[in-house]
Amino acid sequence: MSKSFEVQGVLHSIGETTAYGQNGFTKREFVIKLNGEGENPDYPNYVALELIKDKCALMDQYQLGQEVVAHFNLSGRLWSSQGKPEKCFTSLQAWRVESAGQGAAASAPANDFDGMSYSAPSSAFDDEVPF
Repeated sequence: MSKSFEVQGVLHSIGETTAYGQNGFTKREFVIKLNGEGENPDYPNYVALELIKDKCALMDQYQLGQEVVAHFNLSGRLWSSQGKPEKCFTSLQAWRVESAGQGAAASAPANDFDGMSYSAPSSAFDDEVPF
């Protein structure tokens, strides 16, 4: 299992969702200008991330210039063709995007239950198992 990362920045561009092949695979790219600790505004860093399949819709609620935090996995693959040198492609595949300054619970559910919320039982309930 790969490690997850996150970056914070301002949305610079949001691409359209594009379908590839006959199997319905979709992909959407977006670019953020990094900001925050460790970033030098004199030398801005722009990072392209991609959303795949059902995650493409995550960008529908955001607009250019909005500050976001993107959670992503780093993935890579090799490609080779006869007579050509091998190439390595790296992808930053986002799986959650949220508005900066908001906690994860405020902008996206902490679980994958499509927005269902969970509240802890009140103290009036007994903590012991009934069997």
